[in-house]
Amino acid sequence: MSNPTADTTVAKDTKSKGNSYKRRIAGDVVAYIFLTIMAIIWLMPIVWVFLESFNKNTQPYQSTFFPTKYTFHNYVQLFTETDVMNFPRMFLNTLVIAIFVCIISLFFVLSVSFCMSRLRFRGRKTFMNIALILGMFPSIMAVIAVYFILKAFGLTEGGFVIIALILVYSAGSGAGFYVMKGYMDTIPMSLDEAAYLDGCTKWQVFTKIIIPICKPMIVYQAIIGFLTPWLDFVMAKAIARTQDNFTVALGLWQMLQKEYINQWYARFAAGAVCVSIPIAILFIVMQRFYQESMSGAVKG
Repeated sequence: MSNPTADTTVAKDTKSKGNSYKRRIAGDVVAYIFLTIMAIIWLMPIVWVFLESFNKNTQPYQSTFFPTKYTFHNYVQLFTETDVMNFPRMFLNTLVIAIFVCIISLFFVLSVSFCMSRLRFRGRKTFMNIALILGMFPSIMAVIAVYFILKAFGLTEGGFVIIALILVYSAGSGAGFYVMKGYMDTIPMSLDEAAYLDGCTKWQVFTKIIIPICKPMIVYQAIIGFLTPWLDFVMAKAIARTQDNFTVALGLWQMLQKEYINQWYARFAAGAVCVSIPIAILFIVMQRFYQESMSGAVKG
């Protein structure tokens, strides 16, 4: 004979499991609906800018949200009609600045981080505290002072503006060493000591041991070093005074001024799409190196 109490307990457990499964399914459905809505909200501006870059109507105010007629002429005009705004020149200026700043800032950050993490010397903690305090102040506070310093050295006129922007963006990058230093602190000091016993110099330890291990952080720092001048507006606006020295951020801002917006609005969207291409390529390339370095670190 079956036990009624046992049967009741089994029935209750089955019902409880069924209710738990239904609640989990309902929670997953709600989560996916929420994530889908957020993805649509996040992607909508990107899709709109991309479609607007092909809009045949160049006027900023239209009756429909998405364009109704499309053309590739905006991209052609952006790179061929340079008498009013020389976008290819602005694009090249920004690319040159971003590449140099990426390389210089990466070397500065790696060098300072190595000194702060692996070496011990008088004034080390004081320097780190000063750098931490100065990092709390926004860089925009120093724009006027930086401009007049550059003006005193004659770097605010002509072709020297590009050099001035490279100096400004890369000069203070070494102060942002805390993230890289924190990563280097996780590397065992026994590796350094073993290398020193084998006769390695500090430079050899830095280049042959520390840098290969720090590849994930090097990828991160390279991306940050490239994006800083590529996306910056405030410092470029303060230093660059003529269109010959404009960066893409200043060029896009100029296209939205009242004397240009009616003719350049669609080309502004095309320029925004062109600006995003190097950033996308950088992320794709660097992501591959990041994955390789992380897989190598796990295997090690």
